[in-house]
Amino acid sequence: MRCTFIAFLLLFFTNITAQEIQILDSSTKEPLENVAIYSQDKSKSAISNINGKANLSKFSDTEVIIFKSIAYVETFSRKREILINGGILEMQSLENQLDQIVLSVAKFKLERDEIPQKIVSISPGDIELASPQTSADLLESTGQVFVQKSQLGGGSPMIRGFSTNRLLLTVDGVRMNSAIFRSGNLQNIISVDPLFVEKAEVILGPGSVIYGSDAIGGVMNFYTLKPTLSFTDATEISGNIYTRFSTANNENTVHADLNVGRQNWAFTTGITYSDFGDLKMGEHGPDDYLRPDYAIRENGVDVQVENPDPLVQVPTGYNQINLLQKVKYMPANDWDFDLGLIYSTTSDYPRYDRLYRKRDGALRAAEWYYGPQTWFLGNININHKSNSNLYDKVQFTGAYQYFAESRNDRDFGKPTLFSTEENVDAYSANLDFVKDFSESQFFYGFEYVLNHVNSEGSFRNIETEETGLTASRYPDDSKWQSMAVYSSYQWKIDEDLSFQSGLRYNQVLVDAKFTDDFYDFPFEDADISTGALTGSLGLNWKQNRFVNWRLGLSTAFRAPNIDDIGKIFDSEPGSVVVPNPDLGPEYAYNAELGARFNLSDNIRMDLTGFYTYLNDAMVRRDFSLNGESEIDYQGEPSTVQAIQNAANAYVYGIEAGLEIDFSVSLRLNSQFSYTKGEENEGGDYVPLRHAAPMFGNTHLMYHKRKLKIDLFSEYNGQFDFEDLAPGEQDKAYLYATDANGNPYSPSWYTLNITGQYKVDQNWLATVSLENITDQRYRTYSSGITAAGRNLIIALSYNF
Repeated sequence: MRCTFIAFLLLFFTNITAQEIQILDSSTKEPLENVAIYSQDKSKSAISNINGKANLSKFSDTEVIIFKSIAYVETFSRKREILINGGILEMQSLENQLDQIVLSVAKFKLERDEIPQKIVSISPGDIELASPQTSADLLESTGQVFVQKSQLGGGSPMIRGFSTNRLLLTVDGVRMNSAIFRSGNLQNIISVDPLFVEKAEVILGPGSVIYGSDAIGGVMNFYTLKPTLSFTDATEISGNIYTRFSTANNENTVHADLNVGRQNWAFTTGITYSDFGDLKMGEHGPDDYLRPDYAIRENGVDVQVENPDPLVQVPTGYNQINLLQKVKYMPANDWDFDLGLIYSTTSDYPRYDRLYRKRDGALRAAEWYYGPQTWFLGNININHKSNSNLYDKVQFTGAYQYFAESRNDRDFGKPTLFSTEENVDAYSANLDFVKDFSESQFFYGFEYVLNHVNSEGSFRNIETEETGLTASRYPDDSKWQSMAVYSSYQWKIDEDLSFQSGLRYNQVLVDAKFTDDFYDFPFEDADISTGALTGSLGLNWKQNRFVNWRLGLSTAFRAPNIDDIGKIFDSEPGSVVVPNPDLGPEYAYNAELGARFNLSDNIRMDLTGFYTYLNDAMVRRDFSLNGESEIDYQGEPSTVQAIQNAANAYVYGIEAGLEIDFSVSLRLNSQFSYTKGEENEGGDYVPLRHAAPMFGNTHLMYHKRKLKIDLFSEYNGQFDFEDLAPGEQDKAYLYATDANGNPYSPSWYTLNITGQYKVDQNWLATVSLENITDQRYRTYSSGITAAGRNLIIALSYNF
């Protein structure tokens, strides 16, 4: 009897033990705590403990069990299958999953290993750890995108020697580039709230086949928060509350987002408010960057006063608010409707690099600021799956965007404040198809874009309050249109070899009308109709388990926009710029070869070499109007100039990456980029303005259970005087001064550390100390000095 009882107890406890499973991270093999475990009808539930263990005795062997945890892919499995697997269930983090899937190349999901382009992916985990103030800072944190800043409210990315209107920016698949994107530095990217970004991808190199005009140097794609369905009759509510504080500019940011999910409907709402104070630079570095004085107005008079702390860049502060609303409706498995509304606006923010320029020791400007930068995006996305002969998936994206910006400046000691204000209404529609075959996919689509530009100029006497009109920056009521058809083909030749090709034809129409209210030019309008054909070819070959090759050949283009032909009223003493109705697109021809080396199970290296040739580049050159090379302009004989397809340029470089896994918990990751570019000017080749110095970063990451520590360094190489483009050599006020009295851009580095601790399932704390050694530095071509020693504290609560 005693033996029978003991046997019964052993059988009972063995059975109980057999019901216990352990849940692990599929990558780190670390146990996952607080994983929610429940049946499909939610009548049974459990939760994993600190060791990732949970008891499934209440579940039957055959029923489907759902495993859910923040930052991990929702997993479905039967208990019997887990027990057969030794009682181990592995969950894949969203970060790892997103890194393997690429959306940017064809607007549909593709495996990274099957595409020839180099793609930089930014996951939610990257965003949490970086704690960026703006999306420009987020891109810079990758170590593969260079960012220039003229003011705190700015950030102009540079990729492979190109910038501004030679790069394309998209949000949720909608092109953000407008008809007034200029060749000078842009700050539109700050309208994209990094706390609304769910994932970002950057195509390094041309992307015109899919995205059209402007995608010469690269494409930056931001995908914002998506509503999540519950797939049950019950309503699921989740969200995030986030706050961040930074000492370098006394930043205060608060953010909240909320998702309400039903079986067929889901709603996501988000809001972010940020207040940035004046930015303080580092203690150790060139004195040229100090801010010894600034302008104020006292008793109706402009006064140049001493700055009590020359490290504080006065004025640079501003504030910003961002709003998001998403709605998702999924009536059936083959239909998906998404509506997105995004709104962003800033306060006035100073153009800092214009406020410290001096003439004969005195400040030149008393005021120079951008008015509120406002952006609204409304887009609808419809997806349908089918087994028709024409497509398996179709996606329609229709969007409306509104842009508003202004420039306001007043000379020191002068009462007249000059202002220009621009508004752009942008409409776009894309229809994209994909057809799957046994070993290939065929993508094709159609696109239409319309930009309507309104522009006006005005002045106000701040003493007498007299107001009036002046010349606008652009011709008012001008239009820019683009129509395109495009296709690409993805063929998996065999298990280790993939081929990709693409073709696009684009027609661009520009209509700008000029009035004689302020200028007496012998023309009334500029009408441009131009076409562009671009293509691409690429191979991705996994030679063996040690080496993977990528080869890509592509062309890209940029069509003239309103800024190219419309900013004709900007003149220099003795010269005037006039329209050129014969202006055509500029073309880029690109080749790149990349390889990924798996040197061992724990050492990986990525190496890419590229070369881009830019032909018929749009540049300002001397011109003739009605056979005349000189005309009378406002009573002064002036040389005629125009934007022309009159230059060529080349860019080449290498990009390298290294990953070393010292253990499951300790990893080293390093990125390095070198770019060399030259432009043909007057028969001679000179340095290309947007070819950045060598730059990169190195991270030593420790991640175990709830703790993540990132010790990292960021660095830039030096540009001597002769390395600067001629236009940069003339901007001595931006740079440090060398021993010969010439401007140059010194090399710099920073040491930084970030710690992140997951307090429990809901709370996540992040603390960073950046620029530990308090270096004083400016990134190349920037007008504002970077932050000095900076303590960042961020806290988020997920529910």
